[in-house]
Amino acid sequence: MTESLRLIRLDSPIGRIEVRGTDDLITGLSIERAGTLPHDDLAENPTPALRAAKEQLEEYFAGVRQRFDLPLSLPGTPFQQSVWRELDRLGWGECVTYGQLAEAVGRPGSARAIGGAVGANPIPLLVACHRVLGSNGAVTGYSAGEGVATKLWLLGHEQIIIAA
Repeated sequence: MTESLRLIRLDSPIGRIEVRGTDDLITGLSIERAGTLPHDDLAENPTPALRAAKEQLEEYFAGVRQRFDLPLSLPGTPFQQSVWRELDRLGWGECVTYGQLAEAVGRPGSARAIGGAVGANPIPLLVACHRVLGSNGAVTGYSAGEGVATKLWLLGHEQIIIAA
């Protein structure tokens, strides 16, 4: 599979980012953790979709893009996909709690399951799982990059106010 893997990398304020995909779709995004990316051993071999993702991410970090317009592929369970669709509806500077997200997908009381779906998001940042907060408005975790530190930077970049 790695022979046909298409990817591009970019530097960002939260570390290096690797975007993966096919000729037409974005299928994954990883943020550097402890100085490494999942496919550091492979050369970049970008597609037009990956080049567009890099350009839009650079614009996001420069503060000139607030919404991504990219062809995404998010394989997952129907439940995960419903959660990711709701996340994709959130705009720049908007946030939601796990409980509110559970209500929005018709699964009230399933905040823990929502957390699992949020954490399984294969395309963080482009599908903004960093905009999900705990019930008291506090940061509860983040599975991409350096975890909470990465999430705090992203929330600050979007001027999202969080509980202390």
